Amino acid sequence: MHIETVADTVWVMKSETIRVALITEVFFDNEDRLLKSCLKEAKGQGAELAVLPELPLNPWSPATKSPRKDDEEQPGGWRQTMFGEAAAEVEIAVLGGAIQADPEFNNRRFNTALLFDASGSLIGSYRKTHLPEETGYWETSHYEPADEPPRVMTGLPISLGVQICSDANRPQGTHLLSAQGADVVFNPRATPVETYERWNLVLRANAVTSACYVISVNRPRPEFDVDIGGPSLAIAPDGEVLLETTDQVAVVTIERERLEKAKANYPGYLPERAQFWVEGWSELVED
Repeated sequence: MHIETVADTVWVMKSETIRVALITEVFFDNEDRLLKSCLKEAKGQGAELAVLPELPLNPWSPATKSPRKDDEEQPGGWRQTMFGEAAAEVEIAVLGGAIQADPEFNNRRFNTALLFDASGSLIGSYRKTHLPEETGYWETSHYEPADEPPRVMTGLPISLGVQICSDANRPQGTHLLSAQGADVVFNPRATPVETYERWNLVLRANAVTSACYVISVNRPRPEFDVDIGGPSLAIAPDGEVLLETTDQVAVVTIERERLEKAKANYPGYLPERAQFWVEGWSELVED
Protein backbone atom coordinates (compact mmCIF):
# COMPACT_ATOMS: atom_id res chain seq x y z
CA MET A 1 0.00 0.00 0.00
CA HIS A 2 1.39 3.40 -0.97
CA ILE A 3 0.89 6.29 1.43
CA GLU A 4 1.57 9.78 0.13
CA THR A 5 3.83 11.98 2.25
CA VAL A 6 1.98 14.32 4.55
CA ALA A 7 4.79 16.85 4.70
CA ASP A 8 3.15 19.19 2.18
CA THR A 9 -0.36 19.08 3.67
CA VAL A 10 0.43 21.47 6.55
CA TRP A 11 -1.37 24.81 6.42
CA VAL A 12 -1.66 27.64 8.90
CA MET A 13 -4.59 29.48 10.41
CA LYS A 14 -6.40 32.00 8.24
CA SER A 15 -6.13 34.98 10.58
CA GLU A 16 -3.20 36.37 12.56
CA THR A 17 -4.85 35.53 15.88
CA ILE A 18 -7.96 33.86 17.26
CA ARG A 19 -9.33 34.01 20.78
CA VAL A 20 -10.45 30.72 22.33
CA ALA A 21 -12.47 30.36 25.54
CA LEU A 22 -11.88 27.51 27.98
CA ILE A 23 -15.15 26.91 29.85
CA THR A 24 -14.45 24.83 32.94
CA GLU A 25 -18.05 24.00 33.76
CA VAL A 26 -20.70 21.32 33.15
CA PHE A 27 -24.35 21.84 32.30
CA PHE A 28 -26.41 18.73 32.97
CA ASP A 29 -30.05 18.82 34.06
CA ASN A 30 -30.76 20.88 30.93
CA GLU A 31 -28.98 23.99 32.26
CA ASP A 32 -29.48 25.98 29.08
CA ARG A 33 -29.37 29.33 30.89
CA LEU A 34 -25.95 28.71 32.52
CA LEU A 35 -24.48 27.45 29.24
CA LYS A 36 -25.57 30.57 27.38
CA SER A 37 -24.35 32.78 30.23
CA CYS A 38 -20.86 31.26 30.00
CA LEU A 39 -20.83 31.58 26.22
CA LYS A 40 -21.89 35.23 26.45
CA GLU A 41 -19.10 35.91 28.93
CA ALA A 42 -16.63 34.26 26.56
CA LYS A 43 -17.96 36.25 23.63
CA GLY A 44 -17.66 39.43 25.69
CA GLN A 45 -13.96 38.68 26.22
CA GLY A 46 -13.46 38.45 22.45
CA ALA A 47 -13.59 34.67 22.04
CA GLU A 48 -14.60 33.26 18.65
CA LEU A 49 -14.65 29.64 19.82
CA ALA A 50 -15.63 28.14 23.19
CA VAL A 51 -14.35 24.72 24.29
CA LEU A 52 -16.22 22.71 26.93
CA PRO A 53 -15.13 19.69 29.03
CA GLU A 54 -15.79 16.04 28.26
CA LEU A 55 -19.54 15.24 28.05
CA PRO A 56 -20.57 18.64 29.46
CA LEU A 57 -24.34 18.04 29.36
CA ASN A 58 -24.11 14.71 31.23
CA PRO A 59 -23.47 13.96 34.88
CA TRP A 60 -20.28 11.89 35.09
CA SER A 61 -21.97 8.64 34.05
CA PRO A 62 -18.83 6.42 34.18
CA ALA A 63 -18.66 6.89 37.95
CA THR A 64 -20.48 3.53 38.01
CA LYS A 65 -20.57 0.53 35.70
CA SER A 66 -24.29 0.91 35.07
CA PRO A 67 -25.22 2.73 31.85
CA ARG A 68 -28.50 4.63 31.78
CA LYS A 69 -30.71 5.09 28.74
CA ASP A 70 -31.12 8.82 29.34
CA ASP A 71 -27.33 9.33 29.20
CA GLU A 72 -27.43 8.75 25.45
CA GLU A 73 -29.14 10.31 22.46
CA GLN A 74 -29.46 9.73 18.74
CA PRO A 75 -27.60 12.14 16.44
CA GLY A 76 -29.62 15.35 16.42
CA GLY A 77 -30.87 14.77 19.99
CA TRP A 78 -31.56 17.38 22.65
CA ARG A 79 -27.92 17.86 23.65
CA GLN A 80 -26.81 18.45 20.07
CA THR A 81 -29.77 20.79 19.60
CA MET A 82 -28.92 22.74 22.77
CA PHE A 83 -25.32 23.28 21.66
CA GLY A 84 -26.41 24.44 18.22
CA GLU A 85 -29.06 26.82 19.52
CA ALA A 86 -26.72 28.30 22.13
CA ALA A 87 -23.94 28.82 19.55
CA ALA A 88 -26.36 30.53 17.17
CA GLU A 89 -27.91 32.77 19.84
CA VAL A 90 -24.55 33.95 21.20
CA GLU A 91 -22.87 33.86 17.75
CA ILE A 92 -19.84 31.89 18.88
CA ALA A 93 -18.44 28.56 17.71
CA VAL A 94 -18.73 25.78 20.30
CA LEU A 95 -16.97 22.46 20.89
CA GLY A 96 -19.19 20.28 23.06
CA GLY A 97 -20.00 16.58 23.23
CA ALA A 98 -22.51 13.83 23.97
CA ILE A 99 -22.91 10.07 24.21
CA GLN A 100 -24.44 9.26 20.85
CA ALA A 101 -26.14 6.00 19.90
CA ASP A 102 -25.48 5.54 16.20
CA PRO A 103 -28.48 3.99 14.39
CA GLU A 104 -26.23 3.07 11.46
CA PHE A 105 -24.20 0.80 13.77
CA ASN A 106 -26.95 -1.00 15.72
CA ASN A 107 -27.21 1.93 18.16
CA ARG A 108 -23.70 1.38 19.47
CA ARG A 109 -22.78 4.18 21.86
CA PHE A 110 -19.82 6.51 21.33
CA ASN A 111 -18.39 9.40 23.38
CA THR A 112 -18.65 12.02 20.65
CA ALA A 113 -17.19 15.53 20.43
CA LEU A 114 -19.41 17.92 18.43
CA LEU A 115 -18.18 21.12 16.74
CA PHE A 116 -20.62 23.91 15.87
CA ASP A 117 -19.91 27.14 14.01
CA ALA A 118 -21.27 30.52 15.10
CA SER A 119 -24.48 29.95 13.10
CA GLY A 120 -25.19 26.81 15.14
CA SER A 121 -24.45 24.40 12.29
CA LEU A 122 -22.72 21.12 13.15
CA ILE A 123 -19.49 21.18 11.14
CA GLY A 124 -17.48 18.32 12.64
CA SER A 125 -17.44 15.43 15.10
CA TYR A 126 -15.00 12.97 16.64
CA ARG A 127 -15.43 9.75 18.63
CA LYS A 128 -13.21 8.92 21.59
CA THR A 129 -10.72 6.15 20.84
CA HIS A 130 -8.97 5.14 24.09
CA LEU A 131 -11.31 4.21 26.95
CA PRO A 132 -10.24 3.58 30.56
CA GLU A 133 -11.96 0.99 32.73
CA GLU A 134 -11.16 1.57 36.40
CA THR A 135 -12.74 2.92 39.55
CA GLY A 136 -14.62 6.14 38.79
CA TYR A 137 -13.90 5.84 35.06
CA TRP A 138 -15.84 2.74 33.94
CA GLU A 139 -16.01 4.01 30.38
CA THR A 140 -16.02 0.77 28.39
CA SER A 141 -19.18 -0.07 30.31
CA HIS A 142 -20.88 3.01 28.80
CA TYR A 143 -19.62 3.38 25.22
CA GLU A 144 -17.32 1.84 22.66
CA PRO A 145 -14.01 3.03 21.16
CA ALA A 146 -14.04 4.81 17.81
CA ASP A 147 -13.85 2.91 14.54
CA GLU A 148 -12.02 5.65 12.63
CA PRO A 149 -8.85 7.69 13.26
CA PRO A 150 -9.08 11.43 13.99
CA ARG A 151 -9.32 13.91 11.14
CA VAL A 152 -8.83 17.66 11.00
CA MET A 153 -12.00 19.78 11.10
CA THR A 154 -12.24 22.93 9.00
CA GLY A 155 -14.83 25.67 8.62
CA LEU A 156 -13.44 28.05 11.28
CA PRO A 157 -10.51 30.52 11.13
CA ILE A 158 -8.36 27.68 12.50
CA SER A 159 -7.95 24.07 11.46
CA LEU A 160 -8.44 21.89 14.51
CA GLY A 161 -8.45 18.35 15.76
CA VAL A 162 -9.92 16.69 18.84
CA GLN A 163 -8.58 14.07 21.21
CA ILE A 164 -10.87 13.28 24.15
CA CYS A 165 -9.23 12.84 27.56
CA SER A 166 -7.34 9.49 27.57
CA ASP A 167 -6.65 9.81 23.84
CA ALA A 168 -3.89 12.27 24.79
CA ASN A 169 -1.95 9.43 26.42
CA ARG A 170 -1.50 7.81 23.01
CA PRO A 171 0.20 10.80 21.35
CA GLN A 172 0.11 9.40 17.81
CA GLY A 173 -3.41 10.86 17.52
CA THR A 174 -2.13 14.38 18.20
CA HIS A 175 0.81 13.84 15.85
CA LEU A 176 -1.50 12.60 13.10
CA LEU A 177 -3.73 15.65 13.44
CA SER A 178 -0.74 17.98 13.32
CA ALA A 179 0.54 16.24 10.19
CA GLN A 180 -2.92 16.70 8.63
CA GLY A 181 -2.60 20.44 9.24
CA ALA A 182 -4.17 21.09 12.63
CA ASP A 183 -3.29 24.44 14.18
CA VAL A 184 -4.62 23.30 17.54
CA VAL A 185 -5.66 20.02 19.14
CA PHE A 186 -8.43 20.28 21.71
CA ASN A 187 -8.62 17.78 24.55
CA PRO A 188 -11.89 17.89 26.54
CA ARG A 189 -11.33 15.79 29.64
CA ALA A 190 -12.57 14.50 33.00
CA THR A 191 -9.51 13.81 35.15
CA PRO A 192 -8.77 13.52 38.90
CA VAL A 193 -6.97 16.18 40.86
CA GLU A 194 -4.15 13.85 41.97
CA THR A 195 -3.08 13.09 38.38
CA TYR A 196 -2.88 16.70 37.22
CA GLU A 197 0.92 16.93 37.06
CA ARG A 198 1.04 13.90 34.77
CA TRP A 199 -1.59 15.42 32.49
CA ASN A 200 0.36 18.68 32.42
CA LEU A 201 3.49 16.77 31.36
CA VAL A 202 1.72 14.72 28.68
CA LEU A 203 -0.13 17.66 27.16
CA ARG A 204 2.99 19.85 27.05
CA ALA A 205 4.95 17.04 25.41
CA ASN A 206 2.19 16.59 22.82
CA ALA A 207 2.32 20.30 21.99
CA VAL A 208 6.10 20.35 21.60
CA THR A 209 6.41 17.15 19.59
CA SER A 210 3.48 17.96 17.30
CA ALA A 211 4.38 21.67 16.92
CA CYS A 212 0.81 22.84 17.43
CA TYR A 213 -1.28 24.36 20.19
CA VAL A 214 -2.88 21.97 22.69
CA ILE A 215 -5.88 23.15 24.72
CA SER A 216 -7.46 20.92 27.36
CA VAL A 217 -10.61 21.75 29.34
CA ASN A 218 -11.43 19.72 32.46
CA ARG A 219 -14.66 19.05 34.32
CA PRO A 220 -14.62 21.35 37.37
CA ARG A 221 -15.50 19.36 40.48
CA PRO A 222 -16.02 15.94 42.11
CA GLU A 223 -19.11 13.95 41.11
CA PHE A 224 -20.53 10.79 42.68
CA ASP A 225 -17.46 10.50 44.96
CA VAL A 226 -15.11 10.62 41.95
CA ASP A 227 -12.38 13.20 42.63
CA ILE A 228 -12.61 15.03 39.29
CA GLY A 229 -10.86 18.38 39.13
CA GLY A 230 -7.66 20.25 38.38
CA PRO A 231 -6.88 23.07 35.96
CA SER A 232 -7.75 23.51 32.35
CA LEU A 233 -4.71 24.25 30.18
CA ALA A 234 -3.67 26.11 27.04
CA ILE A 235 -0.19 25.24 25.75
CA ALA A 236 1.80 26.89 22.96
CA PRO A 237 3.61 24.86 20.28
CA ASP A 238 6.93 25.39 22.09
CA GLY A 239 5.50 23.92 25.32
CA GLU A 240 4.91 27.19 27.17
CA VAL A 241 1.82 27.04 29.38
CA LEU A 242 -0.18 30.07 28.30
CA LEU A 243 -3.10 29.49 30.63
CA GLU A 244 -3.59 27.25 33.67
CA THR A 245 -6.94 27.93 35.25
CA THR A 246 -9.90 26.66 37.23
CA ASP A 247 -11.93 29.79 36.40
CA GLN A 248 -15.33 29.06 34.93
CA VAL A 249 -14.50 31.12 31.81
CA ALA A 250 -11.00 32.06 30.65
CA VAL A 251 -9.77 33.18 27.23
CA VAL A 252 -6.45 32.62 25.46
CA THR A 253 -5.06 33.95 22.17
CA ILE A 254 -3.71 31.63 19.48
CA GLU A 255 -1.13 33.29 17.21
CA ARG A 256 -0.32 32.30 13.64
CA GLU A 257 3.27 33.56 13.94
CA ARG A 258 3.94 31.19 16.82
CA LEU A 259 2.61 28.25 14.81
CA GLU A 260 4.77 29.11 11.82
CA LYS A 261 7.89 29.30 13.97
CA ALA A 262 7.14 25.97 15.62
CA LYS A 263 6.64 24.24 12.27
CA ALA A 264 9.89 25.71 10.93
CA ASN A 265 12.05 24.99 13.99
CA TYR A 266 13.13 21.77 15.70
CA PRO A 267 11.34 19.39 16.19
CA GLY A 268 8.58 20.75 13.96
CA TYR A 269 10.56 20.43 10.73
CA LEU A 270 11.37 16.73 11.20
CA PRO A 271 9.74 14.61 8.46
CA GLU A 272 6.69 12.56 9.42
CA ARG A 273 7.76 9.49 7.41
CA ALA A 274 4.20 8.16 7.22
CA GLN A 275 5.01 5.07 5.12
CA PHE A 276 7.84 4.12 7.48
CA TRP A 277 5.47 4.10 10.46
CA VAL A 278 2.67 2.39 8.56
CA GLU A 279 5.01 -0.52 7.88
CA GLY A 280 6.15 -0.68 11.51
CA TRP A 281 2.64 -0.54 12.97
CA SER A 282 1.26 -3.00 10.42
CA GLU A 283 3.41 -5.73 11.92
CA LEU A 284 1.41 -5.38 15.15
CA VAL A 285 -2.04 -5.49 13.53
CA GLU A 286 -3.96 -8.64 14.40
CA ASP A 287 -5.57 -10.56 11.54
